[in-house]
Amino acid sequence: MRIDYDPAQCDRDTFYRLLTATVVPRPIAWVSTTSADGTDNLAPHSFFTISCVAPPVVQFTSVGRKDSLRNIEDTGAFVVNFAPEPLFEQINATATDFPRGISEFDAVGIARETSLRVKPPRVAASPVALECELHSTVRLGDSTVVFGRVVHAVVSKEVMAGGHPEVTKLAPLTRLGKDEWATLGGVREISRVPYAEWQDGADGLGR
Repeated sequence: MRIDYDPAQCDRDTFYRLLTATVVPRPIAWVSTTSADGTDNLAPHSFFTISCVAPPVVQFTSVGRKDSLRNIEDTGAFVVNFAPEPLFEQINATATDFPRGISEFDAVGIARETSLRVKPPRVAASPVALECELHSTVRLGDSTVVFGRVVHAVVSKEVMAGGHPEVTKLAPLTRLGKDEWATLGGVREISRVPYAEWQDGADGLGR
């Protein structure tokens, strides 16, 4: 038995809770920006993904007009810092609705690191940072999708294995529904089946 939900008949909060509980797990963009007057901002955004690889573009969604969005519109730059499990409490703390003009870096006690290509600082303790220049924004209802072209990336040597970032060393945090967060569970590997081999292997796929 299933329960039907019609977005035209549901209020906004009901459907928000439904989507955030079922579109899971969601990676976190820990976005650092700098306002036009020089105040550094840091906030987590869980509507986040890769948009394109050539050129490299990532995107996150600002639900409402938050400081991250305002600063990016004003300055054209931001940094996506990787959100690792050891920084769980600090990441959550930067989601606090501090008044505009208060830096989450200072309020929470998070160390900065100078970026190479953009003005906003990186989170010093984050293992990965993607320095971005604003590509474009798209307004969708009460939200704005921000697209950023990655102009520089930096990865800590400690999370590398065989020349590639190792997910167990990265220890990513993800968002679920309600106030729930998730850490990395079991990791499984499987190769895609080329079409030329599909018929030979079809019986092994339970068909």
